[in-house]
Amino acid sequence: MSQVNTNDNEVDIVIGALHSELKSFMNEWRPVFQRFHLIIIKDPDLKEELQIPEGFNLDVYTKSDIERVVGSTTAVLFSGYSCRYFGYLISRKKYIVCVDDDCVPAKDPTGNLVDVVGQHVVNLKTPATPFFFNTLYDPFRKGADFVRGYPFSLRNGVDCALSCGLWLNLADFDAPTQALKPGQRNSRYVDAVLTVPTRAMMPVSGINIAFDRAAIGSALVPALKLAGEGKVRWETVEDIWSGMCVKVICDHLGLGVKTGLPYVWRAERGNAIESLKKEWDGVKLMEKMVPFFQSVKLPQSATTAQDCVLEMAKKVKDQLGQADPMFLRAADAMLDWVKLWKTVGST
Repeated sequence: MSQVNTNDNEVDIVIGALHSELKSFMNEWRPVFQRFHLIIIKDPDLKEELQIPEGFNLDVYTKSDIERVVGSTTAVLFSGYSCRYFGYLISRKKYIVCVDDDCVPAKDPTGNLVDVVGQHVVNLKTPATPFFFNTLYDPFRKGADFVRGYPFSLRNGVDCALSCGLWLNLADFDAPTQALKPGQRNSRYVDAVLTVPTRAMMPVSGINIAFDRAAIGSALVPALKLAGEGKVRWETVEDIWSGMCVKVICDHLGLGVKTGLPYVWRAERGNAIESLKKEWDGVKLMEKMVPFFQSVKLPQSATTAQDCVLEMAKKVKDQLGQADPMFLRAADAMLDWVKLWKTVGST
């Protein structure tokens, strides 16, 4: 693995632990993670003790820690996959990298281990170009540049606030797609990074992401939970909702979002057929969510991520609240999240 020059003190790696056995997971990641500080959040619903190998610089937070910091009433925000958001809240580093506990390091086509942290930080430290698409993808990568016809006035780009990595093996299909194509796997390693254009929506996944905490940490919100939400990625929409919130906010604040490298390898987990029933509510809600996020406009007076979340929560309540009570609960959770960020996340 060729490491990218990254300041160890400016990165926290956040891991949401939904399973107790973390030894094999962390030993696989040792070459990548050992240089950095890790924040491990144990799913409050997980009863077994975490099994963690020695040799890492880490802090572990359990249900009692979460309740001590945010109170027992608010702690419900951080159940299941949403436990990772508690890590976002308590971190004080500039950059946060988050990888799910069902992923291991990927290898590039030459057989080298992918430096996930280094590539994410490169994505965040180099400008994004959301206002005019460059057909050679990221013009700031080695060997690339702006193509003919790209406006010189836009070539400085803007700050990149969110880096969305990809994964090999088990792709992020929904349960209906995976059930229809049970043997389909992603084996294509595409050596590319691109900026997602402004006003273009995307289903951000928390499986492999990194972000500038000061710029948009409060815009990643643990808000929308399905009534029968389970413990398999197919059965949740919390990160999709959070991702659409943060993309609209990045567009409003003039910040960039990149997708592509780095890759992780995602292991097999769950049964798509069994997950169909739990996920179906989320599939139906998407048909209401997407038009809302495509059309929502935030006021110019919203100049920070926290301002934007508060304004968006109002619009969710007004425009989606009548469609399903889950949206009303999501709006309330967004307001609670901003309060937490002001009292806990900023101190």
